[in-house]
Amino acid sequence: MSAIATELAGERVLLLPQKALYWPAAKTLMVADIHFGKAASFRALGVPVPRGTTSENLAALEMLLSTRDTQRIVFLGDFLHAKAAQAPATLQAMLDWRSRHPGLELVLVRGNHDRHAGDPSELLHVAMADEPFACGPFALCHHPDVACQGYVIAGHVHPVFHLRTARESLRLPCFLLGTTRAILPAFGAFTGGHSLVPQASDKVYVVADESVFLIEKR
Repeated sequence: MSAIATELAGERVLLLPQKALYWPAAKTLMVADIHFGKAASFRALGVPVPRGTTSENLAALEMLLSTRDTQRIVFLGDFLHAKAAQAPATLQAMLDWRSRHPGLELVLVRGNHDRHAGDPSELLHVAMADEPFACGPFALCHHPDVACQGYVIAGHVHPVFHLRTARESLRLPCFLLGTTRAILPAFGAFTGGHSLVPQASDKVYVVADESVFLIEKR
């Protein structure tokens, strides 16, 4: 899998095709909008959706940890989708994963869904923070429009970019990097996406075919 290195606020970071950001100097992964238990929440409402999204999310985290020297994961909001995500089966899967990484620091910057779902179980040993969470030169947030000092890294909007040809169109998850903030794509399975119109100063990096590509402006 091919990542792209870039610089944010004077720090070298990697934009990963797994839709996460890695900060090597701090051995920190940043993950936005994982939405654990979203499918279970829909099923609790009687909506027939596929099972296995929690396992898929955990497998994706496992892959990242096997390829990046990581001491900390910061979840940029929307860790849990809704109260139904506190279901025993979902929690047990997460506890099984956590038991394999007891020394890993986990931090959750609360997002809008977290406020409705409630904080994750104390058994997961997740440190809780409100936005903005100061981390070196960065202000780690859920919402990208938070007014604060520091370069904002956030999620919330699940950004996607439309690639168009004369006959076809693709919606691809993307990183949107601006002069004062970066918006990460949604990490979680079964999360969907929203098209954004980049500002003139923004750089757009799309995720496709297990690689990250910079969209060249014309």
